[in-house]
Amino acid sequence: MNSKAVKHQEEYSRLTYSPVASSSVRFQIPKFSWLHAFIVSQFIFQVSLLIPAIAEFRTLVRIAVFGLSLAFLWRIPKTGLKHPAKPWAISVMCIMMLQLFWHPYLSSIPAGAAQCLMYLAILAPLFWVSRLDLKERDFLWLVYLLWGFHVLSSIVGVLQVYYPEIFQFAISSNIEEGAFGGEHLKIVIANGLTLYRPTGLTDLPGGAATSGFYALLLGTGIALQQGHLIFRLLGVISVPIGLFCIYLSQIRSIFILALVCLAVTALILLQLKRLWHLTAMIGAGILIAIATTTWAMSVGGSVTSERFLSLITEPPDAVLYQNRGIFLEETITKIIPQYPLGAGLARWGMMNNYFGNQLNPLTQPIWAEIQWTGWVLDGGIPLVIAYSGALIAACVAVWRIISDRRSSLQLWGAIILAHNIGAIAITFNYVPFMSQTGMDFWLINSALCVSAATHIKHGK
Repeated sequence: MNSKAVKHQEEYSRLTYSPVASSSVRFQIPKFSWLHAFIVSQFIFQVSLLIPAIAEFRTLVRIAVFGLSLAFLWRIPKTGLKHPAKPWAISVMCIMMLQLFWHPYLSSIPAGAAQCLMYLAILAPLFWVSRLDLKERDFLWLVYLLWGFHVLSSIVGVLQVYYPEIFQFAISSNIEEGAFGGEHLKIVIANGLTLYRPTGLTDLPGGAATSGFYALLLGTGIALQQGHLIFRLLGVISVPIGLFCIYLSQIRSIFILALVCLAVTALILLQLKRLWHLTAMIGAGILIAIATTTWAMSVGGSVTSERFLSLITEPPDAVLYQNRGIFLEETITKIIPQYPLGAGLARWGMMNNYFGNQLNPLTQPIWAEIQWTGWVLDGGIPLVIAYSGALIAACVAVWRIISDRRSSLQLWGAIILAHNIGAIAITFNYVPFMSQTGMDFWLINSALCVSAATHIKHGK
């Protein structure tokens, strides 16, 4: 290894850099990079599904997002930052390739290959983002793009509750043509009106809850930063809008996720002795929570109230077990003993639906409701260890940024670490790392670490 490479690796391992006043980078226009192009493309793909003529090709549009990530991996072919999660990610792909060529019970060769490409597309930002020359302002504008889109989607979600006849867009054909025709995804609000859970700028009932989560979390981050007063006020305003969407979508798991992320952020602020930020966050949070809860329950009615009150009135272990805990127990007690080295690629999920062999009795589909089940089915215990190592390494890398008290990205590190812990928590409820959510996880983490390392290298 040459001296330049050694120096770069030492710079990354320290992740230390001199402070820069946040206000000095807040409104500098960044060079439009591959990173920003990718995020904007995601938004365009998502919003395009609201157009009926394009919605007919929903599967192709959804695939295009992941195909774009693979294209960027190929198009940006220079050496990147040595992120600590990379060796684990490479191990994940090695296990997947071994499963593809070795395991006798993969659903089909096309399905297995598609599953491998899916894993690679989701992990790809860890590699191609690390090859970019990103400065602090580039990372901040990534955050602003994400926050802005999700705030807009949350606002649309609010309007869908008040004016559904105007703002309710077409629902995914997969929902309407399903077994229940989408009826199980409707809610009855206080005025007696029955409508789909707010979709926001998506075609999925309840989609506004995800936007609400990002509007709440990123809005909290913006409000905590030492920036322009207007930006901070906008950050504060986005928090109740996001929380309202979570309430009216009636998705309790995202509500719990938001609480976990805010609690982690508060603990990190306490650890950093940012007592002023902590006090402001708690004080404003209590007022916003009271006002927004009152607002949401008055609009959502008794059904919404009872659903969230059940988190208090019912035993927590019972709520968790009845909803997702049973799937984790089944994974540990049945699936791991039966398939310690995997059940064969694409025995579950969308790749099985698209390309799997449904007729072979040896490769019948297996239901996977949570991420851990999916990992066990695809690669057994080795894949669980490898992907868990990648997630832990990502959190450690962010913690290094937080721990450097000279860092101007310290507070954003706290927000991203809270986001990471929340994403790990949601693996017990959903399959985020087989969706766009997982891809964004690796994109945000890589962008933060690259911005920190670039600051060291260039001193700005």
